[in-house]
Amino acid sequence: MRDLSAVRLNVSRETLQRLYLYCERLEHWSAKINLIAPAPKDLIWDRHIVDSAQLFNLRQAGGTWADLGSGGGLPAMVLAIIAQEVEPDLRFHLVESDVRKAAFLRIFSTELSLNVQVHQARAELIAPLRAQTVSARALAPLDKLLSYVHRHLDPAGVALLPKGRNHLSEIEAARRNWSFDLDLVDSVADQESKILRIGQIQRNVGSA
Repeated sequence: MRDLSAVRLNVSRETLQRLYLYCERLEHWSAKINLIAPAPKDLIWDRHIVDSAQLFNLRQAGGTWADLGSGGGLPAMVLAIIAQEVEPDLRFHLVESDVRKAAFLRIFSTELSLNVQVHQARAELIAPLRAQTVSARALAPLDKLLSYVHRHLDPAGVALLPKGRNHLSEIEAARRNWSFDLDLVDSVADQESKILRIGQIQRNVGSA
């Protein structure tokens, strides 16, 4: 059985089994609603499970985590499964506008009794969640994404935003409209990718 040692998480066999079950559910539902591209199980583990799990140790202390544009639950469902063992009071808000994907998230989180609330809505339209940690994976370019994150992030919180090889150009574009503190964290899943750990987000005066 694969584990999460690559991201410095020592979880029980039961948690690993829940993560494997999640992989199976992703594959099954993807045949109907295209949650992930078809791939061997080992590749799914590295590309999706490990890539998502690496965010857990970067979280801000606090009881609420919001994931925007959750899709099939990456990264939030992986993180909620880990939190069920490691930090069971951590509450996850999964924001997903697609009706079928939101249904999958509700069904699976109920099946495993995860501390998850699913919001079938657009991130810019629901009431601010004031989460200590906000994540979003492949939702929008950083400049646009920060408007969603700023809406739902507690002022003292952090955003964890995985970005690919174009992360530097996205950061440069975003700084025209936003000021923010930034730490660039290497991704263990892709050497060309980074995790943007962002806090103290403020819209620049005069920006649209």
